[in-house]
Amino acid sequence: MQRTALTARRRERELDELAAEPVDLLVVGGGVTGVGVALDAAARGLSVALVEAHDLAWGTSRWSSKLAHGGLRYLATGDVGVARESARERHVLMTRTAPHLVRALPQVLPLTSGVGPRQGITAGIGFGLGDLLRRDAGTSSDVLPGPRLARPGEAARLVPAVAREHLHGAWVAHDGQLVDDARLVVALARTAAGRGAKILTRVRATDLRADGATLQDTLTGTTLTARARVVVNATGVWAGTVDPSVRLRPSRGTHVVVPAARLGSPAGALMVPVPGSGSRFVFALPAQLGRVIIGLTDEEAPGPVPDVPVPTPSEIDFLLATVSRVLDRPLLPDDVVGAFAGLRPLVDRAGPDDGAGPGSADLSRRHLVEVSPSTGAVNVLGGKLTTYRSMAEDAVDLAVKHAGLTAGPCWTTNLPLVGAQPPVETPSLVEPVETRAQALAPALVARYGAESEQVLATAALPGAASAVGQGIAGTGHLDVTRAEVEWAVTHEGALDADDVLDRRTRIGLVPADRAAVRGVVEELVGDALARL
Repeated sequence: MQRTALTARRRERELDELAAEPVDLLVVGGGVTGVGVALDAAARGLSVALVEAHDLAWGTSRWSSKLAHGGLRYLATGDVGVARESARERHVLMTRTAPHLVRALPQVLPLTSGVGPRQGITAGIGFGLGDLLRRDAGTSSDVLPGPRLARPGEAARLVPAVAREHLHGAWVAHDGQLVDDARLVVALARTAAGRGAKILTRVRATDLRADGATLQDTLTGTTLTARARVVVNATGVWAGTVDPSVRLRPSRGTHVVVPAARLGSPAGALMVPVPGSGSRFVFALPAQLGRVIIGLTDEEAPGPVPDVPVPTPSEIDFLLATVSRVLDRPLLPDDVVGAFAGLRPLVDRAGPDDGAGPGSADLSRRHLVEVSPSTGAVNVLGGKLTTYRSMAEDAVDLAVKHAGLTAGPCWTTNLPLVGAQPPVETPSLVEPVETRAQALAPALVARYGAESEQVLATAALPGAASAVGQGIAGTGHLDVTRAEVEWAVTHEGALDADDVLDRRTRIGLVPADRAAVRGVVEELVGDALARL
Protein backbone atom coordinates (compact mmCIF):
# COMPACT_ATOMS: atom_id res chain seq x y z
CA MET A 1 0.00 0.00 0.00
CA GLN A 2 1.33 3.41 -0.92
CA ARG A 3 2.32 5.68 1.94
CA THR A 4 0.00 8.32 0.52
CA ALA A 5 -3.02 6.02 0.38
CA LEU A 6 -5.78 6.85 2.87
CA THR A 7 -8.07 3.91 3.68
CA ALA A 8 -10.57 2.84 6.32
CA ARG A 9 -8.11 0.22 7.56
CA ARG A 10 -5.30 2.76 7.93
CA ARG A 11 -7.67 5.06 9.80
CA GLU A 12 -8.46 2.35 12.36
CA ARG A 13 -4.79 1.54 12.90
CA GLU A 14 -3.68 5.14 13.28
CA LEU A 15 -6.56 5.99 15.63
CA ASP A 16 -5.33 3.21 17.92
CA GLU A 17 -1.78 4.58 17.67
CA LEU A 18 -2.96 8.08 18.58
CA ALA A 19 -4.65 6.72 21.70
CA ALA A 20 -1.41 5.06 22.76
CA GLU A 21 1.26 7.59 21.85
CA PRO A 22 1.44 11.40 22.00
CA VAL A 23 2.24 13.46 18.92
CA ASP A 24 4.11 16.69 18.51
CA LEU A 25 1.19 18.48 16.88
CA LEU A 26 -2.55 17.78 16.83
CA VAL A 27 -4.54 19.59 14.14
CA VAL A 28 -8.30 19.96 14.56
CA GLY A 29 -10.12 20.58 11.28
CA GLY A 30 -9.86 18.87 7.88
CA GLY A 31 -10.40 21.78 5.53
CA VAL A 32 -7.71 23.30 3.32
CA THR A 33 -6.08 25.17 6.21
CA GLY A 34 -5.98 22.17 8.52
CA VAL A 35 -4.51 19.78 5.96
CA GLY A 36 -2.08 22.53 4.95
CA VAL A 37 -0.92 22.76 8.57
CA ALA A 38 -0.58 18.97 8.78
CA LEU A 39 1.55 18.87 5.63
CA ASP A 40 3.77 21.76 6.71
CA ALA A 41 4.41 20.24 10.14
CA ALA A 42 5.01 16.72 8.84
CA ALA A 43 7.40 18.05 6.19
CA ARG A 44 9.41 19.70 8.98
CA GLY A 45 9.86 16.34 10.67
CA LEU A 46 7.19 16.65 13.38
CA SER A 47 4.84 13.84 14.34
CA VAL A 48 1.35 14.96 13.38
CA ALA A 49 -2.26 13.86 13.73
CA LEU A 50 -5.23 15.61 12.12
CA VAL A 51 -8.80 14.97 13.22
CA GLU A 52 -11.94 16.00 11.37
CA ALA A 53 -15.47 15.50 12.69
CA HIS A 54 -16.92 14.76 9.25
CA ASP A 55 -14.89 14.31 6.06
CA LEU A 56 -12.04 16.07 4.29
CA ALA A 57 -13.26 19.37 2.77
CA TRP A 58 -16.58 19.00 4.57
CA GLY A 59 -17.03 22.71 5.25
CA THR A 60 -16.07 25.95 3.51
CA SER A 61 -13.28 24.36 1.46
CA ARG A 62 -15.74 22.63 -0.89
CA TRP A 63 -18.02 25.63 -1.36
CA SER A 64 -15.61 28.08 -3.01
CA SER A 65 -15.62 29.42 -6.58
CA LYS A 66 -12.78 26.98 -7.35
CA LEU A 67 -10.42 29.87 -8.15
CA ALA A 68 -6.78 30.25 -7.16
CA HIS A 69 -6.95 33.95 -7.76
CA GLY A 70 -4.55 36.83 -7.56
CA GLY A 71 -6.63 39.09 -5.35
CA LEU A 72 -7.87 41.68 -7.88
CA ARG A 73 -10.76 42.55 -5.60
CA TYR A 74 -8.45 43.25 -2.67
CA LEU A 75 -6.51 45.76 -4.74
CA ALA A 76 -9.75 47.64 -5.35
CA THR A 77 -10.42 47.82 -1.61
CA GLY A 78 -6.86 48.90 -0.81
CA ASP A 79 -5.81 45.59 0.80
CA VAL A 80 -2.54 45.43 -1.14
CA GLY A 81 -0.91 43.01 1.30
CA VAL A 82 -3.58 40.35 0.80
CA ALA A 83 -3.56 40.90 -2.97
CA ARG A 84 0.21 40.48 -3.13
CA GLU A 85 0.12 37.38 -0.93
CA SER A 86 -2.61 35.90 -3.13
CA ALA A 87 -0.60 36.47 -6.30
CA ARG A 88 2.49 34.84 -4.80
CA GLU A 89 0.59 31.82 -3.49
CA ARG A 90 -1.18 31.43 -6.84
CA HIS A 91 2.27 31.32 -8.44
CA VAL A 92 3.36 28.55 -6.05
CA LEU A 93 0.25 26.49 -6.86
CA MET A 94 0.49 26.92 -10.62
CA THR A 95 4.22 26.35 -11.02
CA ARG A 96 5.44 24.12 -8.18
CA THR A 97 2.98 22.42 -5.86
CA ALA A 98 -0.21 21.72 -7.84
CA PRO A 99 0.19 22.58 -11.55
CA HIS A 100 -1.93 19.54 -12.37
CA LEU A 101 -4.91 20.91 -10.41
CA VAL A 102 -4.76 24.58 -11.49
CA ARG A 103 -5.08 25.95 -15.01
CA ALA A 104 -5.09 29.43 -16.51
CA LEU A 105 -8.67 30.53 -17.04
CA PRO A 106 -9.56 33.40 -19.40
CA GLN A 107 -12.00 35.82 -17.79
CA VAL A 108 -14.11 37.92 -20.12
CA LEU A 109 -15.53 41.31 -19.16
CA PRO A 110 -17.78 42.30 -22.09
CA LEU A 111 -17.90 45.96 -23.03
CA THR A 112 -21.57 46.21 -23.78
CA SER A 113 -24.66 48.17 -22.78
CA GLY A 114 -24.89 46.08 -19.61
CA VAL A 115 -21.49 47.36 -18.44
CA GLY A 116 -21.08 51.09 -18.02
CA PRO A 117 -18.06 52.91 -19.54
CA ARG A 118 -16.79 53.86 -16.08
CA GLN A 119 -16.92 50.23 -14.96
CA GLY A 120 -15.01 49.18 -18.08
CA ILE A 121 -12.28 51.76 -17.47
CA THR A 122 -12.04 50.89 -13.78
CA ALA A 123 -11.78 47.19 -14.60
CA GLY A 124 -9.03 47.86 -17.14
CA ILE A 125 -7.01 49.76 -14.54
CA GLY A 126 -7.56 46.94 -12.07
CA PHE A 127 -6.42 44.32 -14.58
CA GLY A 128 -3.27 46.33 -15.18
CA LEU A 129 -2.51 46.50 -11.47
CA GLY A 130 -3.24 42.80 -11.14
CA ASP A 131 -0.75 42.11 -13.92
CA LEU A 132 1.89 44.02 -11.96
CA LEU A 133 1.26 41.63 -9.07
CA ARG A 134 1.61 38.68 -11.46
CA ARG A 135 5.00 39.99 -12.55
CA ASP A 136 6.01 40.70 -8.95
CA ALA A 137 5.18 37.08 -8.05
CA GLY A 138 7.41 35.85 -10.88
CA THR A 139 4.60 34.21 -12.85
CA SER A 140 5.46 34.18 -16.55
CA SER A 141 2.96 35.10 -19.24
CA ASP A 142 3.33 31.53 -20.54
CA VAL A 143 1.71 30.32 -17.31
CA LEU A 144 -0.73 33.20 -16.88
CA PRO A 145 -1.18 35.55 -19.88
CA GLY A 146 -1.54 39.27 -19.22
CA PRO A 147 -4.75 41.24 -19.77
CA ARG A 148 -5.72 42.59 -23.19
CA LEU A 149 -8.59 44.07 -25.15
CA ALA A 150 -10.37 41.62 -27.43
CA ARG A 151 -12.63 42.13 -30.42
CA PRO A 152 -16.36 41.28 -30.18
CA GLY A 153 -15.93 38.08 -32.20
CA GLU A 154 -13.33 36.68 -29.82
CA ALA A 155 -15.44 37.56 -26.79
CA ALA A 156 -18.39 35.73 -28.32
CA ARG A 157 -16.25 32.67 -29.09
CA LEU A 158 -15.06 32.47 -25.48
CA VAL A 159 -18.55 33.04 -24.03
CA PRO A 160 -21.10 32.24 -26.77
CA ALA A 161 -24.12 33.34 -24.71
CA VAL A 162 -22.96 36.96 -24.40
CA ALA A 163 -25.30 39.50 -26.00
CA ARG A 164 -23.92 40.47 -29.43
CA GLU A 165 -25.98 43.64 -29.79
CA HIS A 166 -23.98 46.70 -28.66
CA LEU A 167 -20.96 44.46 -27.92
CA HIS A 168 -17.94 46.68 -28.60
CA GLY A 169 -15.28 44.24 -27.41
CA ALA A 170 -14.12 42.86 -24.09
CA TRP A 171 -11.35 42.82 -21.57
CA VAL A 172 -9.78 39.35 -21.39
CA ALA A 173 -7.70 38.66 -18.29
CA HIS A 174 -6.46 35.37 -16.88
CA ASP A 175 -6.53 33.90 -13.40
CA GLY A 176 -5.98 30.48 -11.88
CA GLN A 177 -8.81 27.96 -11.68
CA LEU A 178 -8.78 24.76 -9.65
CA VAL A 179 -10.34 21.74 -11.28
CA ASP A 180 -11.94 21.36 -7.84
CA ASP A 181 -11.34 22.81 -4.38
CA ALA A 182 -12.08 19.53 -2.58
CA ARG A 183 -9.53 17.71 -4.77
CA LEU A 184 -6.87 20.14 -3.58
CA VAL A 185 -7.74 19.31 0.04
CA VAL A 186 -7.53 15.58 -0.62
CA ALA A 187 -4.19 15.97 -2.41
CA LEU A 188 -2.80 17.93 0.53
CA ALA A 189 -4.04 15.33 3.01
CA ARG A 190 -2.52 12.45 1.05
CA THR A 191 0.79 14.27 0.65
CA ALA A 192 0.84 14.85 4.42
CA ALA A 193 0.02 11.18 5.02
CA GLY A 194 2.95 10.24 2.80
CA ARG A 195 5.19 12.08 5.26
CA GLY A 196 3.76 10.27 8.24
CA ALA A 197 0.81 12.42 9.29
CA LYS A 198 -2.22 10.61 10.68
CA ILE A 199 -5.32 11.85 8.78
CA LEU A 200 -8.40 10.80 10.77
CA THR A 201 -11.88 11.65 9.54
CA ARG A 202 -15.12 10.99 11.44
CA VAL A 203 -13.28 11.91 14.65
CA ARG A 204 -14.76 14.76 16.66
CA ALA A 205 -12.57 16.80 19.02
CA THR A 206 -13.99 18.27 22.21
CA ASP A 207 -12.41 19.90 25.23
CA LEU A 208 -9.46 21.40 23.38
CA ARG A 209 -6.47 21.99 25.62
CA ALA A 210 -2.91 23.16 25.17
CA ASP A 211 -1.71 19.55 25.44
CA GLY A 212 -4.41 17.63 23.58
CA ALA A 213 -8.11 17.01 23.28
CA THR A 214 -10.85 14.51 23.96
CA LEU A 215 -11.78 12.66 20.78
CA GLN A 216 -14.83 10.66 19.76
CA ASP A 217 -14.84 8.20 16.91
CA THR A 218 -18.26 9.03 15.44
CA LEU A 219 -18.40 5.68 13.62
CA THR A 220 -18.16 3.60 16.80
CA GLY A 221 -18.93 6.08 19.59
CA THR A 222 -15.59 5.28 21.26
CA THR A 223 -13.87 8.12 23.11
CA LEU A 224 -10.17 8.58 23.71
CA THR A 225 -7.71 11.18 24.90
CA ALA A 226 -5.19 12.49 22.40
CA ARG A 227 -1.99 13.93 23.83
CA ALA A 228 0.09 16.48 21.95
CA ARG A 229 2.82 18.97 22.67
CA VAL A 230 0.79 21.61 20.86
CA VAL A 231 -2.70 21.83 19.35
CA VAL A 232 -3.73 23.85 16.28
CA ASN A 233 -7.37 24.86 15.95
CA ALA A 234 -8.06 25.03 12.20
CA THR A 235 -11.83 24.60 12.34
CA GLY A 236 -12.55 27.66 10.21
CA VAL A 237 -15.99 29.14 10.63
CA TRP A 238 -16.60 26.76 13.56
CA ALA A 239 -13.56 28.03 15.52
CA GLY A 240 -15.73 30.00 17.90
CA THR A 241 -17.70 26.91 18.87
CA VAL A 242 -14.58 25.21 20.26
CA ASP A 243 -12.89 28.36 21.60
CA PRO A 244 -15.03 31.08 23.22
CA SER A 245 -12.27 33.67 22.77
CA VAL A 246 -12.59 33.61 18.97
CA ARG A 247 -14.51 36.47 17.33
CA LEU A 248 -15.67 35.82 13.76
CA ARG A 249 -18.02 37.63 11.38
CA PRO A 250 -19.08 34.89 8.94
CA SER A 251 -20.33 35.90 5.52
CA ARG A 252 -22.24 33.68 3.11
CA GLY A 253 -21.10 33.19 -0.46
CA THR A 254 -23.77 31.60 -2.65
CA HIS A 255 -23.39 29.99 -6.09
CA VAL A 256 -25.86 28.52 -8.56
CA VAL A 257 -25.15 25.76 -11.07
CA VAL A 258 -26.50 25.77 -14.63
CA PRO A 259 -25.78 23.38 -17.52
CA ALA A 260 -22.82 24.57 -19.56
CA ALA A 261 -24.87 24.08 -22.72
CA ARG A 262 -27.26 26.80 -21.54
CA LEU A 263 -24.41 29.33 -21.95
CA GLY A 264 -23.03 27.77 -25.12
CA SER A 265 -20.40 25.66 -23.30
CA PRO A 266 -18.08 28.63 -22.63
CA ALA A 267 -14.29 28.31 -22.80
CA GLY A 268 -13.83 31.31 -20.53
CA ALA A 269 -15.40 32.81 -17.45
CA LEU A 270 -17.85 35.66 -17.78
CA MET A 271 -17.26 38.65 -15.47
CA VAL A 272 -20.13 41.03 -14.75
CA PRO A 273 -19.67 44.05 -12.45
CA VAL A 274 -22.13 44.27 -9.56
CA PRO A 275 -24.19 47.46 -10.04
CA GLY A 276 -23.01 50.22 -7.74
CA SER A 277 -19.76 48.48 -6.76
CA GLY A 278 -16.27 49.19 -7.99
CA SER A 279 -14.75 45.99 -6.64
CA ARG A 280 -17.33 43.21 -6.85
CA PHE A 281 -18.15 40.98 -9.79
CA VAL A 282 -20.42 38.04 -10.45
CA PHE A 283 -18.66 35.26 -12.37
CA ALA A 284 -20.04 32.53 -14.62
CA LEU A 285 -17.26 29.94 -14.38
CA PRO A 286 -17.00 26.87 -16.64
CA ALA A 287 -16.53 23.79 -14.47
CA GLN A 288 -16.12 20.04 -14.83
CA LEU A 289 -19.01 17.67 -15.51
CA GLY A 290 -20.66 19.94 -18.09
CA ARG A 291 -21.56 22.72 -15.70
CA VAL A 292 -21.19 26.46 -15.19
CA ILE A 293 -21.00 27.82 -11.65
CA ILE A 294 -22.32 31.34 -11.13
CA GLY A 295 -21.32 33.26 -8.04
CA LEU A 296 -20.98 34.75 -5.68
CA THR A 297 -22.72 36.75 -2.99
CA ASP A 298 -21.31 38.33 0.15
CA GLU A 299 -24.00 38.45 2.83
CA GLU A 300 -23.56 38.61 6.57
CA ALA A 301 -24.46 35.31 8.25
CA PRO A 302 -24.90 35.86 11.98
CA GLY A 303 -26.17 33.23 14.38
CA PRO A 304 -25.40 29.52 14.82
CA VAL A 305 -23.14 28.01 12.18
CA PRO A 306 -24.92 25.28 10.17
CA ASP A 307 -23.13 22.17 8.95
CA VAL A 308 -24.33 22.91 5.41
CA PRO A 309 -25.33 26.53 4.66
CA VAL A 310 -28.40 27.04 2.48
CA PRO A 311 -28.65 29.64 -0.31
CA THR A 312 -31.52 32.09 -0.04
CA PRO A 313 -33.97 32.76 -2.90
CA SER A 314 -32.98 36.43 -2.96
CA GLU A 315 -29.31 35.54 -3.42
CA ILE A 316 -30.15 33.20 -6.30
CA ASP A 317 -32.29 35.88 -7.93
CA PHE A 318 -29.46 38.42 -7.54
CA LEU A 319 -26.94 36.14 -9.26
CA LEU A 320 -29.24 35.33 -12.17
CA ALA A 321 -30.26 38.95 -12.68
CA THR A 322 -26.69 40.26 -12.57
CA VAL A 323 -25.32 37.79 -15.11
CA SER A 324 -28.37 38.19 -17.34
CA ARG A 325 -27.49 41.86 -17.89
CA VAL A 326 -24.91 40.81 -20.51
CA LEU A 327 -26.52 37.66 -21.95
CA ASP A 328 -28.44 37.30 -25.19
CA ARG A 329 -31.17 35.47 -23.29
CA PRO A 330 -31.73 35.98 -19.55
CA LEU A 331 -31.27 33.10 -17.16
CA LEU A 332 -34.44 31.91 -15.46
CA PRO A 333 -34.97 29.94 -12.23
CA ASP A 334 -35.78 26.86 -14.34
CA ASP A 335 -32.22 26.98 -15.73
CA VAL A 336 -30.78 26.35 -12.26
CA VAL A 337 -29.93 22.69 -11.64
CA GLY A 338 -28.13 23.19 -8.33
CA ALA A 339 -27.14 25.78 -5.73
CA PHE A 340 -24.72 25.87 -2.82
CA ALA A 341 -23.38 28.27 -0.23
CA GLY A 342 -20.32 28.51 1.96
CA LEU A 343 -19.43 30.62 4.97
CA ARG A 344 -16.26 32.71 4.98
CA PRO A 345 -14.56 32.66 8.42
CA LEU A 346 -13.79 36.39 8.49
CA VAL A 347 -11.96 37.65 11.57
CA ASP A 348 -13.79 40.36 13.49
CA ARG A 349 -10.92 42.66 14.42
CA ALA A 350 -13.16 45.31 15.98
CA GLY A 351 -12.97 45.72 19.72
CA PRO A 352 -16.02 45.41 21.95
CA ASP A 353 -16.45 49.21 21.97
CA ASP A 354 -15.97 49.76 18.24
CA GLY A 355 -19.62 49.47 17.26
CA ALA A 356 -20.95 47.29 14.48
CA GLY A 357 -17.89 47.82 12.28
CA PRO A 358 -17.80 47.38 8.51
CA GLY A 359 -20.06 45.02 6.61
CA SER A 360 -18.72 41.57 5.82
CA ALA A 361 -17.99 42.57 2.23
CA ASP A 362 -15.46 45.11 3.53
CA LEU A 363 -13.75 42.95 6.14
CA SER A 364 -10.15 42.05 5.37
CA ARG A 365 -9.28 38.55 4.19
CA ARG A 366 -6.02 38.75 6.16
CA HIS A 367 -5.53 35.71 8.34
CA LEU A 368 -4.78 35.75 12.04
CA VAL A 369 -2.61 33.29 13.95
CA GLU A 370 -2.48 33.52 17.74
CA VAL A 371 -2.36 31.48 20.93
CA SER A 372 -5.80 31.24 22.50
CA PRO A 373 -6.10 32.69 26.00
CA SER A 374 -8.92 30.19 26.65
CA THR A 375 -7.53 26.87 25.47
CA GLY A 376 -3.82 27.44 25.02
CA ALA A 377 -4.12 26.07 21.46
CA VAL A 378 -2.84 27.91 18.41
CA ASN A 379 -5.77 29.36 16.46
CA VAL A 380 -5.43 29.95 12.71
CA LEU A 381 -8.31 32.11 11.55
CA GLY A 382 -9.60 33.92 8.48
CA GLY A 383 -7.72 33.96 5.20
CA LYS A 384 -8.85 32.31 2.00
CA LEU A 385 -8.30 29.18 -0.02
CA THR A 386 -5.54 30.56 -2.26
CA THR A 387 -3.39 31.56 0.72
CA TYR A 388 -3.82 28.34 2.70
CA ARG A 389 -0.09 27.50 2.45
CA SER A 390 1.01 30.84 3.89
CA MET A 391 -1.53 30.48 6.69
CA ALA A 392 -0.24 27.01 7.49
CA GLU A 393 3.37 28.20 7.56
CA ASP A 394 2.52 30.98 10.02
CA ALA A 395 0.53 28.57 12.21
CA VAL A 396 3.32 25.99 12.38
CA ASP A 397 5.93 28.69 13.01
CA LEU A 398 3.94 29.88 16.03
CA ALA A 399 3.18 26.33 17.23
CA VAL A 400 6.87 25.39 17.13
CA LYS A 401 7.82 28.54 19.04
CA HIS A 402 4.98 28.25 21.55
CA ALA A 403 5.71 24.60 22.41
CA GLY A 404 9.48 24.79 22.12
CA LEU A 405 9.59 22.11 19.44
CA THR A 406 12.64 21.23 17.39
CA ALA A 407 11.67 21.39 13.73
CA GLY A 408 13.19 22.14 10.36
CA PRO A 409 12.30 25.18 8.28
CA CYS A 410 9.18 25.41 6.16
CA TRP A 411 9.69 24.19 2.59
CA THR A 412 6.15 23.72 1.31
CA THR A 413 6.69 26.30 -1.45
CA ASN A 414 8.73 23.61 -3.22
CA LEU A 415 6.88 20.47 -2.13
CA PRO A 416 4.78 18.98 -4.99
CA LEU A 417 1.47 17.42 -4.05
CA VAL A 418 0.54 13.90 -5.12
CA GLY A 419 -0.14 13.87 -8.84
CA ALA A 420 2.16 16.79 -9.59
CA GLN A 421 5.29 14.74 -10.32
CA PRO A 422 6.49 13.85 -12.83
CA PRO A 423 5.40 17.12 -14.46
CA VAL A 424 2.13 16.89 -16.37
CA GLU A 425 1.06 19.27 -19.09
CA THR A 426 -2.31 20.83 -18.29
CA PRO A 427 -4.70 19.10 -20.69
CA SER A 428 -7.01 20.86 -23.07
CA LEU A 429 -10.68 20.15 -22.60
CA VAL A 430 -11.03 18.87 -26.17
CA GLU A 431 -8.29 16.43 -27.13
CA PRO A 432 -7.23 13.32 -25.17
CA VAL A 433 -3.76 13.35 -23.66
CA GLU A 434 -1.33 10.72 -24.92
CA THR A 435 0.45 8.91 -22.10
CA ARG A 436 2.92 6.06 -22.11
CA ALA A 437 0.22 3.43 -21.94
CA GLN A 438 -2.87 4.83 -23.63
CA ALA A 439 -4.89 7.89 -24.49
CA LEU A 440 -6.55 9.16 -21.32
CA ALA A 441 -9.58 11.40 -21.15
CA PRO A 442 -8.54 15.00 -20.44
CA ALA A 443 -10.95 15.19 -17.51
CA LEU A 444 -9.20 12.26 -15.82
CA VAL A 445 -5.80 13.92 -16.25
CA ALA A 446 -7.18 17.23 -14.97
CA ARG A 447 -8.38 15.54 -11.78
CA TYR A 448 -5.43 13.18 -11.08
CA GLY A 449 -2.42 14.47 -12.99
CA ALA A 450 0.48 12.02 -12.98
CA GLU A 451 -1.66 9.44 -11.12
CA SER A 452 -4.21 9.19 -13.95
CA GLU A 453 -2.86 5.94 -15.37
CA GLN A 454 -2.62 4.42 -11.90
CA VAL A 455 -6.28 5.22 -11.19
CA LEU A 456 -7.29 2.94 -14.06
CA ALA A 457 -4.47 0.41 -13.78
CA THR A 458 -5.07 -0.44 -10.11
CA ALA A 459 -8.84 -0.79 -10.36
CA ALA A 460 -9.94 -4.28 -9.34
CA LEU A 461 -13.68 -3.90 -9.95
CA PRO A 462 -15.10 -4.68 -13.42
CA GLY A 463 -15.80 -1.95 -15.98
CA ALA A 464 -13.20 0.40 -14.53
CA ALA A 465 -13.05 2.81 -17.49
CA SER A 466 -16.81 3.10 -17.95
CA ALA A 467 -18.74 6.07 -16.61
CA VAL A 468 -20.73 5.65 -13.40
CA GLY A 469 -23.84 6.79 -15.25
CA GLN A 470 -23.43 4.44 -18.20
CA GLY A 471 -26.85 3.21 -19.23
CA ILE A 472 -28.65 5.77 -17.04
CA ALA A 473 -30.64 8.35 -18.99
CA GLY A 474 -29.62 11.97 -18.59
CA THR A 475 -26.12 11.33 -17.20
CA GLY A 476 -24.06 11.58 -20.38
CA HIS A 477 -22.30 14.71 -19.09
CA LEU A 478 -20.93 12.84 -16.06
CA ASP A 479 -17.46 11.65 -17.10
CA VAL A 480 -16.58 10.19 -13.68
CA THR A 481 -15.44 6.59 -14.13
CA ARG A 482 -16.08 3.58 -11.94
CA ALA A 483 -12.32 3.41 -11.35
CA GLU A 484 -12.42 6.86 -9.74
CA VAL A 485 -15.02 5.68 -7.25
CA GLU A 486 -12.81 2.74 -6.32
CA TRP A 487 -9.73 4.99 -6.09
CA ALA A 488 -11.61 7.30 -3.71
CA VAL A 489 -12.01 4.37 -1.32
CA THR A 490 -8.59 2.73 -1.78
CA HIS A 491 -6.48 5.90 -1.86
CA GLU A 492 -8.45 8.99 -0.82
CA GLY A 493 -10.07 8.02 2.46
CA ALA A 494 -13.69 7.89 1.29
CA LEU A 495 -15.75 5.89 3.77
CA ASP A 496 -19.18 5.96 2.15
CA ALA A 497 -21.07 7.00 -0.97
CA ASP A 498 -21.64 10.54 0.30
CA ASP A 499 -17.88 11.10 0.55
CA VAL A 500 -17.57 10.08 -3.09
CA LEU A 501 -20.59 11.92 -4.47
CA ASP A 502 -20.11 15.17 -2.57
CA ARG A 503 -16.36 15.59 -2.10
CA ARG A 504 -14.13 13.15 -4.05
CA THR A 505 -16.22 13.86 -7.13
CA ARG A 506 -18.62 16.79 -7.38
CA ILE A 507 -21.54 14.86 -8.78
CA GLY A 508 -23.58 15.90 -5.75
CA LEU A 509 -23.59 19.61 -6.65
CA VAL A 510 -26.55 18.77 -8.90
CA PRO A 511 -29.21 16.87 -6.90
CA ALA A 512 -30.68 15.17 -9.98
CA ASP A 513 -27.26 13.79 -10.96
CA ARG A 514 -26.67 12.65 -7.41
CA ALA A 515 -29.95 10.76 -7.28
CA ALA A 516 -29.41 9.17 -10.70
CA VAL A 517 -26.09 7.49 -9.88
CA ARG A 518 -26.31 7.07 -6.11
CA GLY A 519 -27.26 3.39 -6.30
CA VAL A 520 -24.31 2.57 -8.57
CA VAL A 521 -21.87 4.51 -6.39
CA GLU A 522 -23.14 2.85 -3.20
CA GLU A 523 -22.57 -0.57 -4.74
CA LEU A 524 -19.07 0.33 -5.94
CA VAL A 525 -18.10 1.79 -2.58
CA GLY A 526 -19.36 -1.28 -0.75
CA ASP A 527 -17.39 -3.61 -3.03
CA ALA A 528 -14.23 -1.51 -2.69
CA LEU A 529 -14.46 -1.41 1.12
CA ALA A 530 -14.92 -5.17 1.20
CA ARG A 531 -11.68 -5.64 -0.75
CA LEU A 532 -9.51 -3.58 1.62
